[in-house]
Amino acid sequence: MSEALPHRYFLVNKPFNMLSQFTGAEAMHMLGNLNFNFPEGTHCIGRLDNKSEGLLLLTTNKKVTKLLFQGDIPHERKYLVQVYKQVSPESLEALRTGVLIPLTGDLYYKTTPCQVDIVEKPANLFQSGWEYPDDRPHTWLLISLTEGKFRQIRKMMKAIHHHCQRLIRVSIEEITLGDLQPGEVREMEENEFFRKLRITNWQ
Repeated sequence: MSEALPHRYFLVNKPFNMLSQFTGAEAMHMLGNLNFNFPEGTHCIGRLDNKSEGLLLLTTNKKVTKLLFQGDIPHERKYLVQVYKQVSPESLEALRTGVLIPLTGDLYYKTTPCQVDIVEKPANLFQSGWEYPDDRPHTWLLISLTEGKFRQIRKMMKAIHHHCQRLIRVSIEEITLGDLQPGEVREMEENEFFRKLRITNWQ
């Protein structure tokens, strides 16, 4: 019997207008369109919708999703968000303490308290392919979450009556987007991957 191949771990800067999947929507850009030869069995650990950008983790290890998102310890994810118009102090406080977002039908969910700060646009921020003009009223926010309901941040922005113009995931725990450019892939060594995700029970 042949030995199983070692698992592999990848960081991707998912571009704007790309799905976080390899198959199932041939009319749209998918991860298979990236200029990288992923091994068989590679899959995403948590997705980003097609209009969101930034850090996406991929692996051949099927255990990681459960360890990261279904364990007892919540794991932090940070997002850089550009919204239309200026965000008021009252709206910031609402985001920090929790807002109601729709789930399905008539069901609503109150988001857990989170960290939200107004920030400056990063000077070296990569281009998305569609840019919201800097001279139009907008606010950049840095949001730290430990939960991830479907399209949660977009729904949170809608709850405070702001349209989300750009949404970029910049980190998951200590794994950061850094200088990774849209469409670029970087492989990470297994021990470092789990250490930076603060997962200790992976072996």
